[in-house]
Amino acid sequence: MASVVELTHYPIKGCAGTSVREAPLTPAGLAHDRGFMVVGEEGLGRTQRRDPQLALIRPAVSADGGRLTLQAPGFDTLELRVDTAAARRKVDLFGTVHQGIDQGDTAAEWFTEVLGGPSRLVRVPPEHDRVTDGRTPGTSAYADSCALHVLSRATLDLLNRKLAERGVPPLPMNRFRPNIVVDGWDEPHTEDRAHRIRIGDTELGYAKLAIRCAVTMVEQETGAKAGPEPLRTLAGYRRAAEGGVAYGTKYAVLRTGTLSVGDAVDVTSWGDSEL
Repeated sequence: MASVVELTHYPIKGCAGTSVREAPLTPAGLAHDRGFMVVGEEGLGRTQRRDPQLALIRPAVSADGGRLTLQAPGFDTLELRVDTAAARRKVDLFGTVHQGIDQGDTAAEWFTEVLGGPSRLVRVPPEHDRVTDGRTPGTSAYADSCALHVLSRATLDLLNRKLAERGVPPLPMNRFRPNIVVDGWDEPHTEDRAHRIRIGDTELGYAKLAIRCAVTMVEQETGAKAGPEPLRTLAGYRRAAEGGVAYGTKYAVLRTGTLSVGDAVDVTSWGDSEL
């Protein structure tokens, strides 16, 4: 039987994730997932595409969401009280304008020093009403697109076998930054065809394939970026019909609840892969 074997939320977009045994599932995904974002000048969101050293920043959010702790190698730990009342400012997420709540000068100075360029930290406002696309519409905070990214161990095992054929060392799961890792599906890329999933008291709806970018070339433990793998190998067998390479699947939240490691993953509706 397929089950959840890893749950990870990423409090700050582009920064390191936090693995948990249990997490509330909200309409926007796992609690605290991509609720914050680092922006540069003009409010442009920073990602590992241009700032791979974001991977070295380890944020932790308190259970109530009221406090944020920031750590990075070689820098002092910073603890912040999360501000939800400050004035909103415009932020740019891949060309779309959203609102963010600036978290103050102390946070800005810390990120500017760590990243080596003008930076500020913003939080998604409570009134955030972003609508995400795909076969099942939904919402998310500052994630690239949909609320949840799901990947199976069988899918990673296949890629690592293909990398081994090229003499390339295996990649860890965190290279792909999924929220939910599923084990027990025998066939790689079963997530492509799982169009409705029930996990515990929650339900997920298939939105679209996850089109991969240069972030997959960033070593999450070191922040080092080195290509061309895995994109070169993926391009040989995972080219999407609409362009790019697809790896993993994005889902919208149909029913909220609680997710736990060990929960059974029950596919209630199957469909054809969009690859």
